[in-house]
Amino acid sequence: MRAVGLITEYNPFHNGHLHHLRESLRVTGAETAVAVMSGHFLQRGEPALVDKWARTEMALRAGVDVVVELPFPWACNSAPLFASGAVRTLDALGGDALCFGSESGELAALQRCAELLLTEEARIAERTAHLLRQGVNYPTARARCLGELGVADGELLAAPNNILGIEYLKALRRTGAAIVPHAIPRIGAGFHEERAVGDIASATGIRHRLGRGEEVADFIPLPAHVPFGRALAAGQVLDEEHLYRLLSARLLRGADSLRGLYQVEAGIAERLYGAACAGEGYAGLVAAVKSRHLTRTRVQRLLAYVLNEVTAEEMTAWLETGPLYLHLLGATEKGRSWLAAGRKARTLPLIGNYSRIVPLLKKRYGATSRAFFLASGMLRLETRATANYTLLMRRWRGGSRVRDYTTDVLS
Repeated sequence: MRAVGLITEYNPFHNGHLHHLRESLRVTGAETAVAVMSGHFLQRGEPALVDKWARTEMALRAGVDVVVELPFPWACNSAPLFASGAVRTLDALGGDALCFGSESGELAALQRCAELLLTEEARIAERTAHLLRQGVNYPTARARCLGELGVADGELLAAPNNILGIEYLKALRRTGAAIVPHAIPRIGAGFHEERAVGDIASATGIRHRLGRGEEVADFIPLPAHVPFGRALAAGQVLDEEHLYRLLSARLLRGADSLRGLYQVEAGIAERLYGAACAGEGYAGLVAAVKSRHLTRTRVQRLLAYVLNEVTAEEMTAWLETGPLYLHLLGATEKGRSWLAAGRKARTLPLIGNYSRIVPLLKKRYGATSRAFFLASGMLRLETRATANYTLLMRRWRGGSRVRDYTTDVLS
């Protein structure tokens, strides 16, 4: 049974995602769709609109067969690291193909860019750093570098989905994964556009509409309405004011308390503390920290690392080692059959809720091994991220806040 991999955030699952899912199955001839999905904190540093279980249920109802969580260290990181973690996760699961959305949909052109970025990595990094110091944003700098190297389609790097697609292709080359890539042309609204095209709006546009109290049902696949509507009605959605207050309380402990956290480099701790002293609201906090050298996205990720107490030492070790287990969030009957058939081929342990994970990891890696030590730290981070996310909801549903230990695999 062939499986196509989808690397996703589903924040929330919308009609554009449904198109991507259906096209991915069609072009690959796969019978099973496997989503590697970010948890509660996303690639651009923002907490998700609704929790990972609500987003999993939306995906399953819409036709995805398996949803596995992309661990925090990769889910909330730069595009190259996000792509690397997602490809390694999909490879460990045993996916046959990877389909990603792209503004261009031209796989050959994206592969040319990926190849050049790998072969000329040092030269491009040096030139990009120079342009960044001049105030050029990262996508434009990378596109200009490729143009200077004679690549006529270097502007491909200025589009967000193309950027990620190129990083997936680079990750496939670096890992040597036997996964066949496919590019699916993005249709409808652009990645950051608020304007809808027919019944397709971007996830950003949907979130902004919700923030203004507007109706979004037309942009969500009908099967996904129930879990999404349930979360909205119950107030189990991100509340930016809660996020701001929780972050402010942490930052106001002082600059010294921030040292040693991931990417909190020289001068940034003081900048974060100063912003908390003077800022107003989450957007104001981000704006107060942002500078020519610190993009809005990087500031949002910094704040996610601060909120979740992610140390530089731990993060560096995790990123070098790679994912050490697979967290299964949900699977249909067909998905469970695919997982059962591939059990012996999987290269990482697959677990549902965390209630039995420690004995499993001890057996796999050995109780005194470095791998077990790192996996245990990753478990603590994921548990902390989930507990913190419950504090960010407009209304808490009650029960245990360490839901990774108590929530079973959805079906």
